[in-house]
Amino acid sequence: MIKTRMDLQQIEAFLYKEVRYINDERFEEWLTLFTRDCRYWIPCNENDIDPETHVSIIYDDRKRLEERIWRLQTGLAYGQQPKSKTRHLITNVEILEEVGEKVIVSSNFLLVELRRGEQTIFTGRNEHHLLMEGNDLKISFKKVELINNNEPLGNLSFIL
Repeated sequence: MIKTRMDLQQIEAFLYKEVRYINDERFEEWLTLFTRDCRYWIPCNENDIDPETHVSIIYDDRKRLEERIWRLQTGLAYGQQPKSKTRHLITNVEILEEVGEKVIVSSNFLLVELRRGEQTIFTGRNEHHLLMEGNDLKISFKKVELINNNEPLGNLSFIL
């Protein structure tokens, strides 16, 4: 078992808060959970590719996340007309490693999206790199490994 300054219960509560912000469309608050130099990555085809040299479904830095949130809030995310409703379930939360001030956490997720009367289920694994900034837990890196990332996915214009 890995010893860490952050306990599993604290990390689980943080992950639950993150998905609550997404589900409730509290995107500005969701964005505050990330560091200024964060990365948000959804790999395509394989989970362990280099996102700098291979195609990804999403590979955003902080500026791109801010733009994504701005589009969702202003109605300029045309792929979200009408808006998706989502519910995330998080399970199997594990602390994998502690590297300096950073803790690497793995969790499984089930996401149900409802849009235009159709429910779509997404599932996979999240990897969060978490660190403390002052008294606040922050995400410096989030990787969403969809189990079907090598299949046609349709519209992913909502926040996973």
